[in-house]
Amino acid sequence: MTNEKPGVGGGTASEAGGSGADEGAGRLGSGGSAGPGAHIHIVRFAPAKLNLTLAVLGRRDDGYHSLHSVMVPLLLGDALTVSVAPRAASGDTLRVSGLAVSAAEDNLVLRAIAAVRAALAREDPRARADLPPLSVRLVKRIPVAAGLGGGSSDAAAAIEAALAAWQTTLSAESMSAVAASIGSDVPFFLAHGAAVVTGRGEFVEPLPAMTSEPPALLIVTPGLPVSTPAVFGEYASGARPADAARARVMSETLADRFRTGTTATALLEAGQELAAANDLLPAAISVAPELEDFIRKLEKLVSRPVCQSGSGPTQWVMYPTLAEARKAVRLVRLAIARGNLPSIGSGELFTVATAIAGQFPPPAAQATVHAGRADRPRTVHNDSGAEDPYSHKGDDSR
Repeated sequence: MTNEKPGVGGGTASEAGGSGADEGAGRLGSGGSAGPGAHIHIVRFAPAKLNLTLAVLGRRDDGYHSLHSVMVPLLLGDALTVSVAPRAASGDTLRVSGLAVSAAEDNLVLRAIAAVRAALAREDPRARADLPPLSVRLVKRIPVAAGLGGGSSDAAAAIEAALAAWQTTLSAESMSAVAASIGSDVPFFLAHGAAVVTGRGEFVEPLPAMTSEPPALLIVTPGLPVSTPAVFGEYASGARPADAARARVMSETLADRFRTGTTATALLEAGQELAAANDLLPAAISVAPELEDFIRKLEKLVSRPVCQSGSGPTQWVMYPTLAEARKAVRLVRLAIARGNLPSIGSGELFTVATAIAGQFPPPAAQATVHAGRADRPRTVHNDSGAEDPYSHKGDDSR
């Protein structure tokens, strides 16, 4: 599918000062037809996330819940391309292809760009008139409403891509404020690696990369979208684990293990503990009772601990190798076809073999890198001759 949506808060194109990291971008004089970043495409990889743990610590005065979660990015992700639109464009535009996306989800990208434009204007009142509208292309590979943070990751990628396209920067404080204003998971994606996330998601402590190759994963998302507000509502109403402290203890323990250096073997050995380290699992089952039987049968099928990411409905299973995870994908598909694993919800089940990603280098360090690796954020120029960033060669859902 392809959707096109007019943006909010578009600007007019003009020349602008400031130095950019992107080679070949150049600047046009006052008679030019475009502003900063003309003739380049800024490409960002927007990874999915996984909650290895998720402890709910209590309700805050603002109505949100305080959390403690160890989160990691995955090699599964969306691709976002941002370029400066022609002078005649009336505002930012977004074209979406790939998996189906709801209006609320795709609007996070446009909201992120509008928020960056507004933040730049606050730092320099003259800046808003100098920021041309942007044209965005989003290729969706992360399922929507799945507990994988796809919309938030797209928003974080849009923040960084917009700044690169406009060849400017925001202060760290403004960047954090913009991210938190868009969604609770957005600040995590600006850390570019594993992190401990606390508060409602606005406090992010980056964690060291794993000291071994990260484990592979089987991701299974039933065709049953689950509303995060509904899940938190059920949690507030009493749908909680019997052991109220278990998830928090495991979450803090896992964070300490990352700080001192953890391995794939250690994570695999902790699989059963991680399966019980999500305080929102009972609430997700309360919202979607079919999940309980689905999880039980999936666990029997793969003979491994099955864990939930975020508010669900996505379930994940760790494997030592990607080859084993791919075999599990085929096993799940065969079980669905034979009726041994229930097909719940009206949508199509999504399953993929992927892996936990290592730490991504900061986008600024990638400004002139034209590598074709799908798991790295990168900037590609129109005339670079780099391969099409949308010809994804990583793990797919087959």
